[in-house]
Amino acid sequence: MSKVLELFGVSTLAAGTKWKHFVATQGCPYLKRQCTKTRKSEPEVSIGTCSVSHGKKLMPVVICPIRLLERNQVFTDCLQLLTTHEAGNELHILPEVPIPGGSVDYFLASVRNLKVRDFVGVEFQTLDTTGTAWPERQRFLKKVGLSVRRSDAESEKKFGMNWKMTAKTTLVQLHHKIKTFEHINKHLVLVVQDCLLDYMRREFKFAHLTQARVGDPMQIHSYKLATQKESSYRLELESRWSTDSNGIALCLGLQAEAHVELEQIIEILEAKISDETVFRLQ
Repeated sequence: MSKVLELFGVSTLAAGTKWKHFVATQGCPYLKRQCTKTRKSEPEVSIGTCSVSHGKKLMPVVICPIRLLERNQVFTDCLQLLTTHEAGNELHILPEVPIPGGSVDYFLASVRNLKVRDFVGVEFQTLDTTGTAWPERQRFLKKVGLSVRRSDAESEKKFGMNWKMTAKTTLVQLHHKIKTFEHINKHLVLVVQDCLLDYMRREFKFAHLTQARVGDPMQIHSYKLATQKESSYRLELESRWSTDSNGIALCLGLQAEAHVELEQIIEILEAKISDETVFRLQ
């Protein structure tokens, strides 16, 4: 069994898959265009690895944040945080919004007449890997009958999960950003996989987090990769937690300092609004 679980959004366990087509087109079903993860040595080649198995228990681990866009479920699960959203308003998903102290992966905005009425910041975090999963990918493709370089398939290079660095970097970034959202009375949502959140809860001070409360500015939504009957995987909400800027500071023993005016963020969001960003519930 290959340690690569999903390649170009398709389960490697799915029978009868036309892998030659998927590798040739290099498409990402979540972006609906070519996979953006490319090799440094071959920038024209998309890697396409969405998730892998790890550890003795062969835990399914998402390694590409784009994988979290499945069905736009993570945005649907943020709707209750748009506390001033009204019927008739449009919903827009606005990517890569810069704010002081960094940028936010996505904003889910409630919009009427091209004016932002409310918004939620949404940060994605998946596990970073050490080493390389490329040889494992190539061995899988060879197994299903595709031609690959012999050196790639026979490479002894391995990959692992960079648990500590991923978790710490995530908390530091949240520390820089949550004070901003708290200052303007808005929500920031961290979307993570259940296994990463479990690690963070073990290794950092998380006992003060509560079951999700709308009144808290910092929300953490944990998702699992659930196995389906047809050997595919589905992203499903596992748990929701919340805290505030002091709670994130307590995790790291630091103090947040970022501040920004509400008008600044709204101006940036409105500049990004277009027909292409409209979020339609399915």
